[in-house]
Amino acid sequence: MTISQPVGIIGKAFVDGLKDILGEKLYGAYIYGAAAFPDTLPTNDIDFHVILKDKLTDNERSQLERLHGSLAKKYPPMGGELDGYYLLLKDALQSSPPKSQMRKRATDNSWALHREHILAGRYILLFGPHPKEIYPPATWPEIKTALDGELDYVEKHWQDYPDYCILNLGRLIYSFQTRDVVVSKAKAADWACKALPRWKRHINLARKSYARQATPKDKQFMLAEVGKFLEFAKERIEEVSQNTFI
Repeated sequence: MTISQPVGIIGKAFVDGLKDILGEKLYGAYIYGAAAFPDTLPTNDIDFHVILKDKLTDNERSQLERLHGSLAKKYPPMGGELDGYYLLLKDALQSSPPKSQMRKRATDNSWALHREHILAGRYILLFGPHPKEIYPPATWPEIKTALDGELDYVEKHWQDYPDYCILNLGRLIYSFQTRDVVVSKAKAADWACKALPRWKRHINLARKSYARQATPKDKQFMLAEVGKFLEFAKERIEEVSQNTFI
């Protein structure tokens, strides 16, 4: 897989820091998400999983926080946008969404989706074994629960991030309809422009916004229309889920 230069540089600095801090406790480190797709839209973060053999100590947490701070200063802006989870190996081997070992104990509620992406080869190996030695395949019920969680997020934040929500709604419709969740926002947007022509302008403006080219008028349009797209998406997903969509 071809790795973009900023991601490659940041990834090497990140894993070097992990090795220094964690030593033998580090089992694996993987980047997933937009950075691992060749056709991705511009992205502002780097998603990751760090797999640990044992629990973090408070001192290790403090050192990791300093590592993230130093990466943010040395490699702006992307160095400050490493967004992920520090997971115990015993938890990563399970299908239940795991909690991070960092202070906030965040849960990876999209665990089933992340596993499917990584197992399909959409990852960048920073350190450790092949992901198939860690991540269990996800069942459709697990995937559906994770997709429902993504939809819940859009319902709560569509006014805050209309461009993201428009693109993710397109991807959610695609995933529910095809049962294919290993898809980038870019590929799903291409599909949605053809399959959902009524919403083509909305999707293209969201892509324009991701490229930081949206005008104030564009942003106003998306904010005014994203709620309508959300209602359409919910109806479409419900129809597909009930196998009534033709």
